[in-house]
This record gives sequence, C-alpha cells and structure tokens, in this order.
Amino acid sequence: MSEPTLFQRILSGDIPAEIIYQDEQAFVIHDINPQAPVHFLVIPVSPLTRVGEASPEDRELLGHLLLVAARMAKELELAEGYRVVVNNGPHGGESVPHLHVHVLGGRQMTWPPG
Repeated sequence: MSEPTLFQRILSGDIPAEIIYQDEQAFVIHDINPQAPVHFLVIPVSPLTRVGEASPEDRELLGHLLLVAARMAKELELAEGYRVVVNNGPHGGESVPHLHVHVLGGRQMTWPPG
C-alpha cells in the first residue's frame, strides 16, 4: 500500500476519531455509519488488506482481533449477543482496503444478513 489507508490516517491523527480502545496490535472505533445501536470496528494497527490475503504468520493477529472484539462487546454490555462480520473484497462489501472486524449488537440480528 503506497498511500496510508483511512484507518492509518485515523490512527496517526490526520482524521479525527474517538479511539475507544488501543493496544500494540489493534484499535477500536465506533462505525461512522452504524447498522445497529452498537457498531464498532476492531482494526489492526499494521495494515493487512483483507482476510483473504492473510498468511499463517497473521494467525496471532487474527486471533487477537477476535479477542479484542469479545472484550469490547462485554465492555459495551452486549451480553444478549452480537454479530461479528469481516468483509472480503468488493462483492463481500469491503469498502476500505485495510482489514477490520465489524461488531454489531444492541438489537436482534436477523438471518440471512443482507
């Protein structure tokens, strides 16, 4: 990636956003276009374009992202349940080429998702 991604620009402070959690591998922000009462993104600090391009070396990072998602869901009181979504590629709904995990909750989810 030659240009910084949207999420790298947020992390560097070039684009304002409230980071609600951060550690050495990931950070969390609320989605700017929420699709549920609670909708946040878990984003790796080091950009990985998409989950479909992950390698075995990314195993620890991918697991860490899910653990952060679960921790934040608990902190944001989603005890009734929540949905975890990772979009991959244009047909998968990916709009930012920097892997991120959506966590949606605070309402009953339906199936199949749209």
